[in-house]
Amino acid sequence: MQVDRELAAAEAGARLDGIRIWVVEDDPEWRGMVVDELEYHGAEVRGIDSVEALYRELAVDRCDILVLDVGLPGEDGLSATGHLRRMDGMGIVLVTGRSGTADMAHGLSVGADVYLPKPLELPVLVAALHSLHRRMSQSAPAQAAAGETVAAWSLRSDGWDLQAPNGKVLTLTVAERGFLRELFAAHGEAVERERLIAAVTDQPWDFDPHRLEVLVHRLRTRVRNATGAMLPVRALRGVGYLLASEPAG
Repeated sequence: MQVDRELAAAEAGARLDGIRIWVVEDDPEWRGMVVDELEYHGAEVRGIDSVEALYRELAVDRCDILVLDVGLPGEDGLSATGHLRRMDGMGIVLVTGRSGTADMAHGLSVGADVYLPKPLELPVLVAALHSLHRRMSQSAPAQAAAGETVAAWSLRSDGWDLQAPNGKVLTLTVAERGFLRELFAAHGEAVERERLIAAVTDQPWDFDPHRLEVLVHRLRTRVRNATGAMLPVRALRGVGYLLASEPAG
């Protein structure tokens, strides 16, 4: 019976093998059911109980698709979607009991890729996730597919993986990704501190500039430990940082 179910799922194109999906839902019973179902279909799933906990996870890791409940305690799913939409390459599925046309239009306008009303059948969610992931894969820009490169250093996987000239890779945090994407986009030119700070936080007005120096120090250390290479990020006093063609000493 189990084999029949797996074959039917594969034939229907509903396999989610290897897709990293995070489920943000405050109801532990429903969250557990969703996690189990998605894992059954091959996804790599993480259950999270609040937007605040989600932000902590995103500070150190990443996912391909978020399944985000709207009616969460604290910051709700709609507000979070507006913030998270800036993270290129991550799909967002909103799940909510608000099924009106105006509610759906609002959810999509703030950045959701898919809006699913409750009550929700799990096979519908699986099919929606599979379809979204297929669209995301097909629409990935050629630049992201090829990567952004500076003197053999490159950003892969939509900027989430830093590849050193020796081929070794480090997966970046949200802040590190934002910082390096700005430097790569500048093609060796200096990037002002203010612009870099805006790239690593949603609240630049409340960001201690010294934290940027700490971020760079930790990033250099992580890169060296993971790849054995020196990251060619150079500080320019009174200006900001640049990504040089040769490793910084």
